[in-house]
This record gives sequence, C-alpha cells and structure tokens, in this order.
Amino acid sequence: MTAGAIASNFDTARPTVSKHLQILTECELLEQKQNGREIYYYINAKKMKEVADFIEPFRKMWDDRFNKLENIMKAYKPKK
Repeated sequence: MTAGAIASNFDTARPTVSKHLQILTECELLEQKQNGREIYYYINAKKMKEVADFIEPFRKMWDDRFNKLENIMKAYKPKK
C-alpha cells in the first residue's frame, strides 16, 4: 500500500503515519518499492517472524503473571 492508503485507515495526520512508516522501514519490518512517483510498502514477513519469536517468551511470562493475578483476585473475599 502507499503511505496515503495506509494513512486513510487511521485518525492521525499523514506526516505522523509517514514517520512511523520510515521507522518501520529502518527496522526492516517494512520494505518499500517505488513504482513511478508512488512508494509502496510491504510487510517483511521474515523480520516480523523474528520479532514474534523474540517476544514470545515475554508474552508467555506476562500471560502467566496475569493468570496468577486473576486467580488471586477471584479467590479474594472482602471482609464485610
């Protein structure tokens, strides 16, 4: 998609979206290809997988912590 097409899906200024696209491109999470005057952005699935694999242990850790907290809160009986 072009930056304009992507920006049209958000309630934010186009320069803000463009800045995010620039950062994601620098991090290699997006690839850009120019076609005439338009620049099209594509997801770099390989790099996204690397990020997903990296954060997976943290997601599990936080899921476990929130589940433990939920169990504690369900077991709590306030004094009357």
